Parts: sequence; C-alpha cells; structure tokens
Amino acid sequence: MMQAVTFSIITPVYNTPSDVLSDTITSVLDQTYAAWELLLVDDASTSPAVREVLDKAAAKDSRIRVVARESNGGIVAASNDGLREANGDFVALLDHDDLLTRDALQVVSEALAEDVDYVYSDEDKVDESGRYFDHFEKPDWSPERLRHQMYTGHLSVIRTSLAREVGGFRQEFEGSQDHDLVLRVTEQARRIVHIPEVLYHWRVVPGSAAGDLEAKPYAWAAGRDAVQAHLDRVGIAGTAELGDAPGLYKIRRAANPDRMISVIIPTRGGTGLVWGERRCFVLEAVRSLLAHTSHEKLEIVVVYDIPTPQAVLDELKEIAGEKLVLVPFHGEFNFSKKCNEGFLASTGDIVVLLNDDVEAISDDVLETLVAPLEEPDVGLTGARLLFSDRTLQHAGHVYYKDVIHHSYFMWPDDAFGPFSALRLNREASGLTGACIALRREDYELIGGMAEDLPLSFNDVDFSRKLRHVGYRLVWMWEAALFHFESQTRDPRVKESEVTYLFRRWDTPDRDPYSADGAAGYVW
Repeated sequence: MMQAVTFSIITPVYNTPSDVLSDTITSVLDQTYAAWELLLVDDASTSPAVREVLDKAAAKDSRIRVVARESNGGIVAASNDGLREANGDFVALLDHDDLLTRDALQVVSEALAEDVDYVYSDEDKVDESGRYFDHFEKPDWSPERLRHQMYTGHLSVIRTSLAREVGGFRQEFEGSQDHDLVLRVTEQARRIVHIPEVLYHWRVVPGSAAGDLEAKPYAWAAGRDAVQAHLDRVGIAGTAELGDAPGLYKIRRAANPDRMISVIIPTRGGTGLVWGERRCFVLEAVRSLLAHTSHEKLEIVVVYDIPTPQAVLDELKEIAGEKLVLVPFHGEFNFSKKCNEGFLASTGDIVVLLNDDVEAISDDVLETLVAPLEEPDVGLTGARLLFSDRTLQHAGHVYYKDVIHHSYFMWPDDAFGPFSALRLNREASGLTGACIALRREDYELIGGMAEDLPLSFNDVDFSRKLRHVGYRLVWMWEAALFHFESQTRDPRVKESEVTYLFRRWDTPDRDPYSADGAAGYVW
C-alpha cells in the first residue's frame, strides 16, 4: 500500500438539481479517508441554485474547490479544467449526480502500490426512491471487453501524472470521453487493478444514461471512434463498428493471409440425428468449415480411429481435396492423445482444435477465430457454440472454488446476458476444446494436451496452462458454430481425472472474468 496517497475528485457540474448535487457532495464529505480534494467545475450553469450549493460546499470544507468556467464548454472542457487544477496523486472521476460509498477512497487507497496506475471498482444503480439494483460485478482487467464496451466505468481512479501525460480528455470524443481516456491510460499503465466491490452508485435520474442508454446517441458513435483510434494506436488490423445496442461495439479484424492454419479434428466417423436427419458428423463439420472460410493456406488434419468406415475417409478426400491430412489412431479412446498426434502431423503456424460434431454458422469463422492471435499476449481463442435448439453450449469456462462449468450454459442465443456479456468478445478463464485456436509455438510451450486426462477436463488443464504462462484467453462471440453434443450428456467423469485436475490446480474464491456461477462442476 502507498503511504499518504492523495485524491483529486473531478466533478463537472452543469444545471444539476440542487438536491441531487448536494447528495453527491455529501457522499464525498462522508468519506472515511481524509486525504482528498473535490474539484467542482461549474460549466457556466444558468441555475442560481447551483452556484448557491457550490459556494455553500466550499465554505463548509476547505478541501472543496469550485472552478468556475466563464462559458459553457461541455463535459470535456470542464473535465480538463479539473485535471489541470488537480493536486492529488490520483484523480477520481465522479459525475455530478452520482454517489460514492463511504469507504470508496479508503478501499482504493488500500489497493494502491507504486506500480498501480489505474483502478476501477464494481458499481450499481440507485433510483430516486433509494433502491439499489443492477450490481455490475465487473471482470478483472479485460482489454478485449473494453474494446467492445466501456465496462470499467465507475469508479475510475487514474494516476494524475499519467492522465496528463496521455493528453487528458479529448473534445472529438465528447460523450465517450471517459472511454477514450481509459483506453489511452490502459495502453500505458504499468498495472491495472479491479476492486470487486461496489464503491459507486450510478444514480438513475431523468435524462441520465443510467436509466436510458439512448439518452445520448452521439456518445455511441464517439465511442466507436475512440475504439478505432485505439486499434490504430496499438497496431491491431481491424475496424470498429457499432454493436447490437448503444454502448456496444464490434471489431472486424483482418486475419493474416500468410498464416498456415491447421484444423485438427479427432473422429471415429460417427453418425447421429440432427434436426430429424441422420448425418456423418465429421463430413458435415469439414464441409461447413470450408463453406464459411476463404482462407487459402489451410490444412484439415483428421485423426481417425481405425474402425472409421472407408467410405467416410473417401468422402473426406472429395470434400477437402489436397487440404486433407489423414492420421490413423490406434489404441483406446484418448481425446488428448488424438489432438497431440494430429498436432505432430500438422504444419500450420496456427492450430485449431475442432470436435467433429460441429457445424460452422458465421461467415469467415476461421478468420474471426484466429485473427486475435496476431496480438502477442493472446494465447487462446474460442468460439460461441450452440446446441441444435440455439441455446448456448459454450460462452467461456468459469472456475472458482469447486466449480468448473460452461458460462451461461443453455441460455438462449438471442439473450444479451448480464451487462451484455453475451454480445461481445471478452476474456475468459478457460475455453472448451471443442473449438479453440492458438499459435503452434504455444502448443509446444505448454506441452500440448494432458494425456492423463483422456476424456474430461483436458481443455480446463490446457486453458490453465496457457493462463499460467501469462496469456489472455479470448471468447469470440462473433465466431459461431453449432455443437451437437447432447444437452443431457451424463455429467459424471472419472474420479481419477477429478483428482488429477484439483491436485494440479488451485481454484480462486471468485472467477476473475465472470460472475455467472453454479454449484459443483458441470460437464
């Protein structure tokens, strides 16, 4: 913990209802931590009541300073005036109609260290009756999610010197100026800390974005432009677009056409009923994959059990042609070993592990899946997988205590999920082996799939190994496939696999990337 850290709370003010503004100021005066200053930047309010509240507050406590602007310049100009006046080690952003919890600054001060440059907390909303709701249990630092949504929001605390170094707030991003600033700050920050506690109450008052996401339509476009500017700065080849609702964004990344992609599919040539018709799974998996990608440098490595019908292998040759590599597999079923043998027979720069009981849905599915692997800190990507009835089979893994399960399992595919978690790409603790992509050198680095886990938890172990060496794992909402695994699959697993996994890995008290939970492990 840093000693005697000081905070400058920046609050732009414009024609705020006097009772609301007074409550905001009181939430600062009530802080249990004393080393703060409150900079109330009056953006030329036309209401005499505002000036009365401000003057009264400044007279009450010397830590409160009023910065009066001569003309109305908007929230960016007012925020920059506050940043210029700040004397604290850190600036904290507080809207003129919101509330801090009494212990907000105390809790933040305890989370600080010499290398911490940005801190954010959980938040909730409070209505005019005093009812608290919509507790946003935010993920730990999730850069992919921040590109798709300004999720860090409130409470944001930034090292003052860094906020100034990156240029403060920028006029061209008015309405999403906080998103733009936090993108630039986190590009440079040495360490980012998430405090999983509600330290900020976002007040729902008439006209506020808390109550109506469409209250500021210009902010959505400004946020898209801020994300695009971020992509350009950090060298991500992609285009930012508006997402499925205000405040959400999409990124169309360009995959590197020079990368050889090896898709490894273990199979035994099995068949089953899908939508009332019998199909050979591996044939349709390969056929749909090729129909939904235009990537030229591609090989399909099919690792087949010896009993696989010859007719299936012959039809695979017709479908995939010269792209097909057939690898016979001898011995008892071991999914991990089959993946490893497929890897040894492959040549690609990028390796995609794919179950045979899938069907690609989205266009450019491979390109979408592999493009983030051009970022050196991304170690694994995974797809959005749906059961045949379009409920979710996979939206990332959740790990905590004795829980291992698929996040948002069997939610409808058209659901947005809590705080739009099902409508954006985001980091996850783990990804299912039914469809994942990674770089070849990283498969080798972690020793491939653990063959001591022949059936269950091999992808959990795989994910944990990649996170252990420091990589981000990204669930790609935009890469969608059907996965025809049974929804009523027997969840029982071998006791030896359970023992192996929990001896090898500790699990945290909370999942760092998801608040979605269930009791016990589900497979």
